[in-house]
Amino acid sequence: MILANMVAAVELQSTGRLISLSAPDLIIIVAYFAMVLGIGFYLKRYATTSDDFFMAGRDMTAWVAGLSFLSANLGALELMGWAAAAYQYGILATHFYWIAAFPSMVFLGLVMMPFYYASNTHSVPGYLQLRYGEATRTLSGISFAVMTVLMSGINMYAMALVMQLVLGWNFHFSIWVSSLTVAIYVTLGGLYSAIFNEVLQFFLIWFGALSIPILGMIEAGGWNGLVAKIHERVQGDYVHLWAPMSTFSGNPMGVHWTGIVFGLGGVIAFGYWTTDFLVVQRAMAAKDLRSARLAPIIASYFKMLVPAIVILPGLLGIAVLPFKLVPANTVGMGLHSYNEVLPLMLARYCGPGLLGLGVTALIAGFMSGMAGNVSAFATVWTYDIYQPHIYKHGSDKHYLLVGRWCTILGVIASIGTAYLVTHFRSIMDYMQALVSFFIAPLGATVIIGMLWKRATPKGGFWGLLAGTLSSVGMYAVVTIHPDALRYVALSAQAKPIADDLYRALWSCIICIVVTVGVSLFTEPKPIAELKNLVMGHLSATDEEAVPLYKRPIFWAVGVAVLFATLQIVFW
Repeated sequence: MILANMVAAVELQSTGRLISLSAPDLIIIVAYFAMVLGIGFYLKRYATTSDDFFMAGRDMTAWVAGLSFLSANLGALELMGWAAAAYQYGILATHFYWIAAFPSMVFLGLVMMPFYYASNTHSVPGYLQLRYGEATRTLSGISFAVMTVLMSGINMYAMALVMQLVLGWNFHFSIWVSSLTVAIYVTLGGLYSAIFNEVLQFFLIWFGALSIPILGMIEAGGWNGLVAKIHERVQGDYVHLWAPMSTFSGNPMGVHWTGIVFGLGGVIAFGYWTTDFLVVQRAMAAKDLRSARLAPIIASYFKMLVPAIVILPGLLGIAVLPFKLVPANTVGMGLHSYNEVLPLMLARYCGPGLLGLGVTALIAGFMSGMAGNVSAFATVWTYDIYQPHIYKHGSDKHYLLVGRWCTILGVIASIGTAYLVTHFRSIMDYMQALVSFFIAPLGATVIIGMLWKRATPKGGFWGLLAGTLSSVGMYAVVTIHPDALRYVALSAQAKPIADDLYRALWSCIICIVVTVGVSLFTEPKPIAELKNLVMGHLSATDEEAVPLYKRPIFWAVGVAVLFATLQIVFW
């Protein structure tokens, strides 16, 4: 079967498609679309108020919120973007799961969720309005709305690419099919639909995607066999996490360990997992504070395991594919991009039935990411832009209607941004550029506001603006003059991905310096206005005394042990 599917993959150069789906495969895919739409129509009856539509009635259990928290992030970036990154950089791409996940997700659960939950806000920009004022909320709301639309385009592009490669569907037709499906079920049920479909998609992704690493590792002869095959085909260390990171030139990623630890783990990860409303919204929908704090910690366990279904396919692609892949912006006749490694491996290993499940898993991941971005966009636009600046005194029914229309408009805007992805080397490069623009300075602004009561409204606004503009400015300079990367990354040997990591670090530092500097010369808010918003003035606690094994700190320690073990094993 593997040999036959390998031949089919090679034939893509002349046929334009990888494989043909059998009747069982098509039935599985059609059944999935029908189930997703059915959930949307069923949950419409529960989304009767704006709180239901935007926050799922704040009624989710810790496990539902936790699985949804992870699944909202388990979209095209995870499934195709990081498989592509693993093909480019080897196991070093796993840093974006482990050091870029555990510390920040646990910090969110243990430290930051009490502030979000106790402030009873609908969004992260809503928290900034309470902490800093309207100007900071508006700036963060607009930047977040732009970011979510741009990120949603990643999922649309990736899904259309898979449908084109695997099924031979027209690229544009595939974008519209996925977009309309997401628009329908999110418009009907709001966050209820998004969360319950994300839980469904979580299981589909795992069941559908596991076939590639299992069959691939059998073909490669286990981990040792895979390592041997990689060493035969490429030069450089593609199989160790930290050993080759002492210099920029000693690893395929072209990044020093300081960029990984401080730029990725310290800035990008903390900014994303603690302030990106796409994921934080799921935890805020929990039924009580303990569930809200547990949600990201539960998700972090599964996050540690995700490399098995996204990083391994990329490594297997290096070892077994009979041709080399190239950057997306250099694809020509008969060539395939890094972004195609996952569907190529799917075609290699999956036969009838199993192929349908694998394709459905990819579709589920793409639609999960799209739905997460669209629902977050609708919430932020309605509560943080439309209500305070356009129509302040509308009824609850009015804002519910606005949220539904915003969902549709967000999908339409995302369709346009899907085509931007083709101008980047890979999906991962596109994502990291957006994170460094919007998330890195936002994370610094929120965390300073929570931990330092002296931070002032003017300090928060000017710090966030300075951090954002400096990141965009550095990106523009390096794009126009690539040699300028040596100044951003502090090394002439740095490669393009180092630009994203160090640019995020510098933008965060600039945000902090400006926030602190302006705050020291401006008037802070009265202490009375900081209740439940800043450290030392938090009245919210877990509402019930529970045994140790049910407390967030217990599970946080467990994931810390798992994290440390993985670093040692793959050092």
